[in-house]
Amino acid sequence: MLAYLDHQASTPCDAAVLAAMAPWWSEHPANPASRGHRPGLEAAAAVQRARDQVAAALATEPAGVVFTSGATEANNLALKGVAEAALSSGAPRRRLVSLVSEHRAVLDPLRYLERHGFPLTLLPVAADGRLELAALERALGPDVLLVSVMAANNEIGVLQPLAAVAACCRRAGALLHVDAAQAAGHIPLAMDALGIDLLSLSGHKCYGPPGVGALLLRPGVPLAPQLHGGGQEEGRRAGSVPVPLVVGLGEALRLAVADQTERTERLGSLRDRLWTGLAAVGGITLNGPPPGPERLAHNLNVTVAAVEGAALHRQLRRRLAVSSGSACSQGSPSHVLAALGRSRAEAAASIRFGLGRGTTDAEIELAIAAVREAVKGLRG
Repeated sequence: MLAYLDHQASTPCDAAVLAAMAPWWSEHPANPASRGHRPGLEAAAAVQRARDQVAAALATEPAGVVFTSGATEANNLALKGVAEAALSSGAPRRRLVSLVSEHRAVLDPLRYLERHGFPLTLLPVAADGRLELAALERALGPDVLLVSVMAANNEIGVLQPLAAVAACCRRAGALLHVDAAQAAGHIPLAMDALGIDLLSLSGHKCYGPPGVGALLLRPGVPLAPQLHGGGQEEGRRAGSVPVPLVVGLGEALRLAVADQTERTERLGSLRDRLWTGLAAVGGITLNGPPPGPERLAHNLNVTVAAVEGAALHRQLRRRLAVSSGSACSQGSPSHVLAALGRSRAEAAASIRFGLGRGTTDAEIELAIAAVREAVKGLRG
């Protein structure tokens, strides 16, 4: 038995989502931009329903939903789109502010913009991964254009205080972008009520299909398109809208919101049992905040002392699908754990457990036993 506990890298597409997508692959092949015939109008209606579902899941207006290929494209569109719009308008604000622990899909575009004349400030995080609001307040000034803060960290599951961050940004006149790839569908996230200006999400992180995501933006936020050649999505993102994928994204978010409370309680209980079992092994420390309201219920990240990281993961992969960090890190030591003060060796000997809708009691017991046996063998 191999237990799949890497749901923060990717979740399985829900069977109900596959069923919702199925007719749009071949039975209804029309392009939603073809409004001159009935099949095209039906496709357009399906896209609008998906747009409504995405907006409802994030408590915002459907007109602000821009479909993309995933959160990486949505992040690039948000960051580069806002920066380019400011440049074109001659607005004086240029500085960008973010955290050292953000996903590379945010950090890499920010560093690209820094090389093109947009000063960048990356703030440190506390030992548990939380942003220190006082540091953000000090960084904000009349030159700050945009702040980008992840809703939930993809490695350590820490939840950032978005309402407080948004309030700081409003007082400073800066826009707030939130990478919600790990949060959408997993925690309550009311975009408008929180004061978020731009929000990115991805389908395959919330039991939807890979290859689709969305950028949600508040009305009036200036955004320069990064893809040109068709004027789709109200001119904000060119390219034919993939009807089956956006239908799947909408249905996935609808289902995720529907079972969010029950799923959070069940996975939180399983995660706590996992942590109790791992702590009993000895020499295993928690990365990020303790289990509770400041952490995703389905996330656990630990460092195992007195073992070599590569050897640990070679032992575990026989029985567990887990990771030592982000799927996008390509084996490099985690910059998130480095931001918490972990050494390269400690980061390599860390394990991220991502529980999911299908995780069972038996898989949790298997994970505890697999780690216990691997650690005993390596330390012995």
